[in-house]
Amino acid sequence: MIEDDLRAAFARREALAPPTGPVRAAIDRAVVRRRRRRLRLRLAGTAMAVVAAALAGFTAIAPRPPETANLLATPSPTPTGALNVLLLGLDQAGAGRRADSVLLVHVPADRSRLYLVSFPRDLLVPIPGRGTDKLNASFAFGAGPAGQDLAGGYRATRQVVAQLTGVRIDAGAVLTYGATRELTDAVGGVPVCLPTTVRSHHTHRTYPAGCQRLDGAAAMDVLRQRYGLPDAGLDRDRNAGRYAAGLLTQLREQGMLTNPVLLSRLITKVGPDLVTDTGELSLPALISAAGEAAAVEPVAVGLPVRYTDRQPYGDRLDPALAPGFLAALRADRLGEWTAAHPKQVTALR
Repeated sequence: MIEDDLRAAFARREALAPPTGPVRAAIDRAVVRRRRRRLRLRLAGTAMAVVAAALAGFTAIAPRPPETANLLATPSPTPTGALNVLLLGLDQAGAGRRADSVLLVHVPADRSRLYLVSFPRDLLVPIPGRGTDKLNASFAFGAGPAGQDLAGGYRATRQVVAQLTGVRIDAGAVLTYGATRELTDAVGGVPVCLPTTVRSHHTHRTYPAGCQRLDGAAAMDVLRQRYGLPDAGLDRDRNAGRYAAGLLTQLREQGMLTNPVLLSRLITKVGPDLVTDTGELSLPALISAAGEAAAVEPVAVGLPVRYTDRQPYGDRLDPALAPGFLAALRADRLGEWTAAHPKQVTALR
């Protein structure tokens, strides 16, 4: 009886039900938009990887954290002031994973060029909640016991670098040496001018002093080396700057910084996603600002430090040079500082 009453009730109301065709069409359109949005997000992450590689000479590895979902938010106005982009190059995967390369890309307000500021991994810094430790340890603390929280490692290092320099970090990325091989080969090799011979501790290959074109395997090998170099890790940071300059030259000469078709082809070859942080900037605004400044050769400079043999061992800020350097960075006057201190600038050729 109850079943008959229900059937009768549904029959009486059936005429009032809206047609299903428009509803189904709306659902289908929503699904298509969602799929297209996911595709755009994947492409955006990879495009950021190419831009980051153009800035710093490293390519990206990791799955995207939640921050990446904001990459294609409503486009922000093109920024007019100076920008600072933090790029972290990771060592091996697993517990205790550290950022062996810490590079701050300073984009001046006049967009005249990029300044690649390297921070020694052994720089002794205050780490919130951990006391004083080496800079590269900040990533390990933030990434967690298993070293899997790459976004957390980035945030922890960003906080330390921002406190150390007194500048705002506008954007950043977590990077690795691994995909450098594919990117370098995709652009036909990268020209690098080495001031001294580099003997690989890992492959036992020898790279002579002078200008040479490195393929992917060689580039990855050179960028890992610090043993046997006069200034060890500091020289490794300088070689990363040289590689970055060569990569920028290749991308610029091949028109990949401005041609969407060529860039898409490169994206397809490189492929992996990237952990990124664009802060309050939209991805198009960030690329526009960085691309304009990348039109000329960058200036590579290291944070002035001195090694200390008292415990804890490591690098400390150079009391004679570091205060003036950091003041110039905060005031967006690195051009004046580097012109006045040419010995602190890395020779790229």
